[in-house]
Amino acid sequence: MLADLSTPSTAFMTPSYNEMIVAVSVVIAVFSSFVTLGLARRVRMASGGMGRLWWGIGSMVMGTGIWAMHFIGMQAFELPILLGYSGLITLLSWLSAVLSSAIALGAAARPNYRWPQFLTASLTMGGGICAMHYLGMQAIELTEPITWDWALVAASALIAIFASATALTLFRVLHSLSGKRLWLFQTLAALVMGIAICGMHYTGMAAAHFVQGSVCLTADALAGPELTSIIVITTAMLLIAALFSTLLDARLQSTAFQLNQSLQESNSKLQQANAELQKRAFADPLTHLPNRLLFEDRLAHTLLRMERINHRRVEERAGVLFVDLDGFKPINDSFGHAAGDEILKSTAERLVAQARSCDTVARVGGDEFLVLLENVQDVSACITVAQRMLQALSQPFVLGGKELQITCSIGIVAFPDHGGRDHLIAHADAAMYAAKRNGGNGIVVFEPHMGSDASAQLELQNDLRHAIARGQMFLHYQPKVDSTRDSIIGVEALLRWRHPQRGMISPETFIALAERFGIIISLGNWVIEEACRQLAQWRAVGLHMRVAINLSVHQLREAGLAQRIATTLKRHGVDADQLLCEITESIAMEDTQATQRTFEELRSIGVYLSIDDFGTGYSSLNYLRQLPAQQVKIDRSFIRDLETEEDARAVVQAVIGLAHALDLRVVAEGVETAGQRDILRAMRCDELQGYFYAKPMPADMLLAWARGDKPAGSADFSASVLGDLTGL
Repeated sequence: MLADLSTPSTAFMTPSYNEMIVAVSVVIAVFSSFVTLGLARRVRMASGGMGRLWWGIGSMVMGTGIWAMHFIGMQAFELPILLGYSGLITLLSWLSAVLSSAIALGAAARPNYRWPQFLTASLTMGGGICAMHYLGMQAIELTEPITWDWALVAASALIAIFASATALTLFRVLHSLSGKRLWLFQTLAALVMGIAICGMHYTGMAAAHFVQGSVCLTADALAGPELTSIIVITTAMLLIAALFSTLLDARLQSTAFQLNQSLQESNSKLQQANAELQKRAFADPLTHLPNRLLFEDRLAHTLLRMERINHRRVEERAGVLFVDLDGFKPINDSFGHAAGDEILKSTAERLVAQARSCDTVARVGGDEFLVLLENVQDVSACITVAQRMLQALSQPFVLGGKELQITCSIGIVAFPDHGGRDHLIAHADAAMYAAKRNGGNGIVVFEPHMGSDASAQLELQNDLRHAIARGQMFLHYQPKVDSTRDSIIGVEALLRWRHPQRGMISPETFIALAERFGIIISLGNWVIEEACRQLAQWRAVGLHMRVAINLSVHQLREAGLAQRIATTLKRHGVDADQLLCEITESIAMEDTQATQRTFEELRSIGVYLSIDDFGTGYSSLNYLRQLPAQQVKIDRSFIRDLETEEDARAVVQAVIGLAHALDLRVVAEGVETAGQRDILRAMRCDELQGYFYAKPMPADMLLAWARGDKPAGSADFSASVLGDLTGL
């Protein structure tokens, strides 16, 4: 029964508070608020089953914390009579606290809610807290009912609603904070919530008046300092466990977030690396223009689109210009490759400037460029663009304060006027060569009579694409001889092509064709595979041989070359130091950064490296010490004149001295006479190679030759050759 404070002439007992227990109740309120805020953050951040689990735990901990503060506050309340509490009603009071907490956390977990929902949640939670408090008061069963000051009761209800609204607001704010700001805000927010909850409780207690002479009927129920200690200890343990759980979960979430960020960064770097690899695969590293692969891809797409359009009787043409610089090689020979690179980059810029935004300008060879003109009306439109490019390239190039004059030859084809899609580049190439035969610095439009040479080249190109599959390619091996011991020290693998109708085709012919039409990569990969296979076969019969292979500029620019070689070596069980990769000096100097990067990758897997045709480049000495090579080969042009030209001897002596100073071995190729051999020995050249010793030969003949069965005309070696070989 509830009584009204306005009842006249009623005497009330004078209450008092145990200040120590009051302080404990305030600490419990603040601590439970701190833990509750952390739990609310976990509920908001979690999802699915984990979110529901945190919601259940949070409701239990928050409700228990609020109820414990209330119950401990009740224990701090003292009257002249003994007080006790009904167990059933006290349990209902606790359930009210848990349910109101569940409502609060449920509202906090919603991503968005408007003011009506916020107000409803605040009123519901505040009502739950009031129910918890006043049910707890009802647990004190007296002979005379408690008399209430309804103004203070209303004030306590308003405080409960305010505390609920504050809690809901703080729940939402905390979700957007992190780091030190989170801890600081959570601590201040816990103080506000704890004080608000205590304010509600002690305002409600102040509203209660106990009639003088009343007796507590539940004095022997829940009561006593032991109960207070049990509740304090149990609640503290529950709150501490919940706090550590939130901290552990936060740490795990942070670690997971960091791992996810790291994974995203790794994926981003991987995507960037893939983009860079793709860029390197389809772009010329010097001019950054599209390369032949990308040009042919764009040409194919353009022609397919045109075929679809022309089926609708909408006439459209595409043009292909083949641009080749006239007299470019003398610039490289006279001014060096660095100057030649600047000319090529300037040429690319001028061609792009004269092309339209929808056109494609590509570099497909040393000084060769292709231009794809899309959506042109006729051949005359192609000629107009070609004339602009011819005029642009005829303007002087400035290098080191000097002006250089360069011209170009341009061949033109239009689709579909000048042949099918598979013949366009070959026909443009034939027209360009016709312009060169006319003296250069001109433009030639393809004509049918030019197609005979182009068709022959196209046929040879097609045969070359299938030569490996048809078993027409094979390797010959030319020995390298140690100059001091006169014994074989290794061999160089040389690619050969036996055409079924044309017979043996010169490497100068088919290598140039392979480079021009993008077949060189597949040929190079086959050479690597075959050389490693042959090394393994020789090893099986007791012949340990170091084999040198030549790498093309296209292989140097290919991503994953070193990994491909390493995989091939491992597949055949060949030691990496048995393979020697030779790169011609002109190729090495064409893009020194790419060369150095590739050299370092190859060196890291253990293969030997050599600079071939050394001495023919302008910038060799500047870059030689930067490349991780172990060997240089002197170009045969110097060896040829050793016996007759003093200048040739001086150059060879200087190269050998420089190489030895850099701890490099020196190989002289093209040794054809005993006189050349003797001069090179006197200069302390390390290895000799040439027809004086042996011509290139098949693998089985090389094995017999190494064992002493040498062809007529070969130099006579000591009987210890085989022993020297097996010791390599």
